[in-house]
Amino acid sequence: MRKLNFRRNPQAGQRLRRLALGKSGWRTPLALGGSALALSACNVTDFGMHTGATTQGHDIFSLYQTFIYMVIVVAIVTFGGLLYVLVRFGRKNGDKVPRQRHSNVKIEIVYTVIPAIIVAAIFFMSVGTENKVDAVSPNPSLNLTVTAFQWGWRFTYPNGVSIVSQGQNYPQMVLPEGETTKVKLVSKDVVHGFYVAAFDFSRYALPGVTNYFDLTPNKLGTFVGRCSQLCGLYHAEMLFSVRVVTPAQFTAWLNSQGKGATA
Repeated sequence: MRKLNFRRNPQAGQRLRRLALGKSGWRTPLALGGSALALSACNVTDFGMHTGATTQGHDIFSLYQTFIYMVIVVAIVTFGGLLYVLVRFGRKNGDKVPRQRHSNVKIEIVYTVIPAIIVAAIFFMSVGTENKVDAVSPNPSLNLTVTAFQWGWRFTYPNGVSIVSQGQNYPQMVLPEGETTKVKLVSKDVVHGFYVAAFDFSRYALPGVTNYFDLTPNKLGTFVGRCSQLCGLYHAEMLFSVRVVTPAQFTAWLNSQGKGATA
């Protein structure tokens, strides 16, 4: 088979590029890229992530959003510089190879120090946000015990009200808006995962280990929760929901359940 020499036959290379790009030329990949970006997230500033329906979740989202902005800036600087070099110093027919340098100490220091500063900033921002999210209030408005078991959940409130999974009747956790709930998370058997996507929050439920965390809802509504760890045959059935209501509605709901009631 005869090989094509694109240096001696540039028309062959141009024909090949036209075949690869199609009649629309560069418009086709640009259109596909734009469609992918449009489908990736409805709100560009959210970058495909929940904004956090709790104070803790919003802190996580803010950190994530900051990282994305940093990535965008780094990408613009990096690829912008690369594009400039390609356009400005790209070799043309008849050009000689430019004079090569062994090193440039000043430039090397700049591109070493700047990434180090970025990494340090990411580290300290991550630690600060993690400490805020993991902080447990000494005087919460509500204490709630969440027990995970194969294959369901039990939510136990201070007055003895217990809401538990019953077959495919998934339990619902009710929380007051704007008030801090301290959650005690335990497991009766294997490793489970307490996960609410809208809260941007997940925490292991480990056998023999008690985990504590705070939830401070800042949005009214009902949010889907599930087990995030493969825990056995009916793992997919470990669903629950979280309903956030006003403090007055929560008090009325809790009183309506009756002491020791099981919903």
